[in-house]
Amino acid sequence: MKNFFNHLRIYIFRGLLAIIPILLCVVAIRLLYVLIDQKIMSILRKFVDISFIPGFGILLLLFCLYMIGLIVSNIMGRQIFKFIENISERIPFIKFIYGVGKQLSHGLSLTEGQSQAFKKALFVRMNDGVWAPAFLMNSVVDPQTKEELWFVLIPTSPTPGSGFVCLVKPSQTFDPGWTVEECLKSIVSIGIIIPSQLVNEGKTFTKLTNSNST
Repeated sequence: MKNFFNHLRIYIFRGLLAIIPILLCVVAIRLLYVLIDQKIMSILRKFVDISFIPGFGILLLLFCLYMIGLIVSNIMGRQIFKFIENISERIPFIKFIYGVGKQLSHGLSLTEGQSQAFKKALFVRMNDGVWAPAFLMNSVVDPQTKEELWFVLIPTSPTPGSGFVCLVKPSQTFDPGWTVEECLKSIVSIGIIIPSQLVNEGKTFTKLTNSNST
């Protein structure tokens, strides 16, 4: 009887784990439909006599975002948003909310457009065996020792565009096997979104730690 209940518990739990992603997708689609599609269509029908078309509200929202993107890409649009930013910075509570949103948008913009400046995603060994995610920016060669040295950016979260630059030896770094985009997303999400594994299941960590401790 005990084995039977253990069998039930294991497979019920596995079934729950399998259905969670599906339920989240259903909830997300439902929220998009109710909070965006229906709301936009109800507002639009106050001004225009139009029949309800499922998905039209979301398409309209995407078109508006596209137009806003075009506006902020020119000088006049940047001046308008700069004016809005100056006003928001004068209101204490709004200043905090706007600042958080600006940091997040800046971090997301790095993941989309500026990741080409980062040549490679790395982990850099700090003090006490702590490893920090970093990006390889450039490299130089010591004219005396002929040793290659790397310029790496150790970013801050959730804005990977800021941080501090270090000059390190390649032996002080660890290649996790992540792409630049994967590392950027892990930093922006403060470690919530990360790839499923590291290269060699962490064996490189052990090798570097042992070689540096001797």
